[in-house]
Amino acid sequence: MNEKLINVDKLSYAAVHETASIFDPNYSFVKMDINQTEEIKYLLQEYKPRAVIHFAAESHVDRSIYKPSAFIQTNVAGTFSLLEASKDYFFQLDDKQKALFKFINVSTDEVYGSLYKNDPPFTEKSGINPSSPYSASKASADLIAGSYYKTYGLPVINSRCSNNFGEYQHQEKFIPTIIHSIDTGKQIPIYGDGDQVRDWIYVADHVEALMTLLHKAMPGSTYNIGGNNELENIKLARLICETMAERQMKKPSYYDDLIVSVPDRLGHDFRYAVNYQKINNDWGWRPKHQFKDALSRTIEWYLAGKTTTKKLNDDVP
Repeated sequence: MNEKLINVDKLSYAAVHETASIFDPNYSFVKMDINQTEEIKYLLQEYKPRAVIHFAAESHVDRSIYKPSAFIQTNVAGTFSLLEASKDYFFQLDDKQKALFKFINVSTDEVYGSLYKNDPPFTEKSGINPSSPYSASKASADLIAGSYYKTYGLPVINSRCSNNFGEYQHQEKFIPTIIHSIDTGKQIPIYGDGDQVRDWIYVADHVEALMTLLHKAMPGSTYNIGGNNELENIKLARLICETMAERQMKKPSYYDDLIVSVPDRLGHDFRYAVNYQKINNDWGWRPKHQFKDALSRTIEWYLAGKTTTKKLNDDVP
C-alpha cells in the first residue's frame, strides 16, 4: 500500500523515540500532545488524511491506580480533543471525501470488566463494567466516540482488543518484564497466585485487524479483536522461563525459581476474553500468528538488545 502515514506522538516515557527519526517519503512524524486541539486541527488541514486511527493512550493499569489523573487527561480529554478536531475537519470535506473518512478508536477488552473461569467470552453486545481507572478512562473514551457518531455523524468505529505483545513494547508490560527479569537474574514478580487469565494477541495480528476495519467496517460499528490464546499469568511466566531455558541450554527450573508472588493489584480483574467472531464472520479476519512462535520471536528480539524504550520510571510501587 503506497499511502502516507502521519504519526503524532508526544514521546512520553513509554514511546519508541526512534520513530521520530524514521526517513521515508510516505512517513511524517509530528511531536504533539493530542490535547492540543487547535494544533491537531491545523495538522488535519495540512495533511488532509482519509482516516484517523487513535492509538494514543496511557495504558499501564498499575500507574492508573497510583496516578489516575494522567489517564483521565490523555484517554478521556485527549480522545475528546481528537474527536473535536476530526469533527471540524470532517464537516469541511466534500461528499466523496466524507464517504471515505473514518475515525478508528482503538480500545481494550478491559472495558467489559472481569469474567469468571467458565463464563463465555465477551461479545460486542456485552455491557461495559470497567474496574480500574485505566479501563474506566478507556470506556469513557468509547462512549464519547460513539456519541460523536450518533450526534454528529462522525464515522467512528470502536475496536476492543485483548492483551498485545511483541517487539518494541515497554519494559513495564508483563511479557517484557519477565524477559528482562530472567535476562538479568532478577525476581519475576507475579501478582498473588498468578491464576489471573488473559487472552494474548501478537501485535501484527492486531494491526492487520485494524487495517481490515479501516477498509471494510461500517461507521458506528464496534468490533472485538482477540488472539484466542487464554493463559494464566503463572503459566505464561513459566512458558517464557521454559523458552529461554531451551534457548540457553539450561533446565527450566533454572529460571522458574526466579518467580515470586507479590501482593495482588488493587481491584485486579480475574479474567479477560473476547469473542471475535463478528470480525471473522463479517470480514474474514482471524489471527494468523501461532502464539508460541510469536512469543519466541519476541523473546529473541529483546535478548538481542533491540529494545528502544527508556528505562522504566520508578514512580510506581
